[in-house]
Amino acid sequence: MGLQNISEEQARLIYNSYSPYVYGIALMLTRSAPMADDIMQETFLRAFQKYDQYDPSRPLKPWLYRIAVNFAKSAMRRQKWLFFQADPPDIGDEFLVEESMMKSESERELWESVNKLSAKRKEVIILHYYAELSLPEVAEALNIPEGTCKSRLHEALKQLRRSHGPGWPGVRCKEEME
Repeated sequence: MGLQNISEEQARLIYNSYSPYVYGIALMLTRSAPMADDIMQETFLRAFQKYDQYDPSRPLKPWLYRIAVNFAKSAMRRQKWLFFQADPPDIGDEFLVEESMMKSESERELWESVNKLSAKRKEVIILHYYAELSLPEVAEALNIPEGTCKSRLHEALKQLRRSHGPGWPGVRCKEEME
C-alpha cells in the first residue's frame, strides 16, 4: 500500500498535528462538513501512501495542503459545488486557526468580498491569511511559481481594496500590519 516508508507512530503524529488544519482548509473550500471530512481522510491516506515522495528538507504543511487542495478541487468538480457561499463556514472547535472565527461585521464584509474573488485568488487568500502559510509555502501547496502566487495575492488585495475603498481596515497585507 505504500506505507512502508513511514512508521505507524510517525503517521499518527502527523495526523494528530495537521488534521485540524487540513480539515479547516477543506471546509473553507467546500463549505460541506461531510465533504471536508472525506477530503481530510483522502489527504492523509494519499500522503501516507506517497510519503516516499515527500522531501523532508521542505516543510510538511504545504505538501499536505497541496494534496488537500487538489482533492477539494476534484471533489467540487465532481459535485459541481461552488467555492464559498455568502457566509463563512461554522467550523466550531474542530478548526484551530483563530483568524477563521469571523465575528465582527468588517470580517463578515471581507469574507463576502473574498467570496466574490476568482477561485485562484481565493485559494491564495485562504492559504496565506487563514492557514497562515508563507507565500513560498502557498506557491508550493498550489504547485505554482512563487511569482504567480504573489501576482494572484496582489490582484486579490487590489480587488478587495477597490470594493471596500482605500484605508479599509480589513484589507491589508500581513507585511503592512507588522
